[in-house]
Amino acid sequence: MKQLWAPWRIEYILGPKPDACVFCLPDSTEEDEERLVLHRGGHAFVIMNRYPYNNGHIMVCPYRHVSELTELSREEAHDVMDLVQRCSGILKQHFNCEGINVGLNLGKAAGAGIGEHLHFHLVPRWNGDSSFIAVMDDVRTVPQHIRETYKALRACF
Repeated sequence: MKQLWAPWRIEYILGPKPDACVFCLPDSTEEDEERLVLHRGGHAFVIMNRYPYNNGHIMVCPYRHVSELTELSREEAHDVMDLVQRCSGILKQHFNCEGINVGLNLGKAAGAGIGEHLHFHLVPRWNGDSSFIAVMDDVRTVPQHIRETYKALRACF
């Protein structure tokens, strides 16, 4: 039997589950660090993925709770894309990554885990970052604790 220890997951397993959309932010910034909000823009914000595919996995979301691109106003769409561009530059500079996956899954059928509130994923990538552990056991290794990554990226905004 193989064992993979991830003791930080117990916080999620035993902790309270949100009864509201995790991407709908309060007006106050008091919870931003706890919620891993990196930046608030005019119509959109940047938040870290609490369960990342790779180190530095972040997301860009509009404030407004919408599920379709066609529901965004011109201003919201521009702010979202401006933040995607800015985040791309920050990730490349901070992590020295060789590539970035940028993705948007519209709807559950397209793979959206939270389809009710659209959000763009930005995942830093390095040549060879899919090591044997991912190929053999469908497991990802994230080399830095999420709180350390948050502090480092927060300073970039």
